[in-house]
Amino acid sequence: MPNEEISALLEVKLTQGREFRDMEIRALVDESPDEQIVEGYATTFNQPYLLWEEEGYHVYEQVDARAFDGCDMGDVIMQYDHEGRVFARISNGTLTVTPDENGLKVRALLGGTELGRQLYQEIRGGYTNKMSFSFIVAEDNREIEENKETKEVTITRTITRISKLYDVSAVSLPANPGTNIAARNFGEGVIAEVKAERQRAAEEEAKRQALISEIRKSLRKE
Repeated sequence: MPNEEISALLEVKLTQGREFRDMEIRALVDESPDEQIVEGYATTFNQPYLLWEEEGYHVYEQVDARAFDGCDMGDVIMQYDHEGRVFARISNGTLTVTPDENGLKVRALLGGTELGRQLYQEIRGGYTNKMSFSFIVAEDNREIEENKETKEVTITRTITRISKLYDVSAVSLPANPGTNIAARNFGEGVIAEVKAERQRAAEEEAKRQALISEIRKSLRKE
């Protein structure tokens, strides 16, 4: 699928509320060679990572260890570029998605189909080494800190509840457009909110100072 079509497909899913994040994947060479297993972590818990930044603003994100409690993972599937052929899925036992002490662990058995075996060889050979997963955030909280000296603002988003996990997907592009677009959309949106709040606060402070000045003038006249 051409890159433009991949981006267009992901844009549609993003408008439906889905978010995308990258993950690392590796092939297990010595373990059950006939099953051709790949595994990785969709996310690690309580480890902030830089999501987006622009001049003077840095947006970090982390996933709470209980974020997947109650998450709908009834039939998560493994695809390629988040569309088309299914390589593994929870319902037939070829895909497991399990929270552990480190994060959300993904394990897929790709030996059941010819295309799956081809994908395993691509991952094993390093031709495909990135994956992405898509999900819906139900709840989060945000902490905002401003460096008084540099005036730089750090925003930390903690995802506290994920309501649905859709799929994990091997991706053909090193810079996954789904992740890039999702990060940009969230990052720019939250930065715009912070800028607007800072502007409102500055205007309120200016009004307060003007009122104080007027009161002082009145007192001097008396």
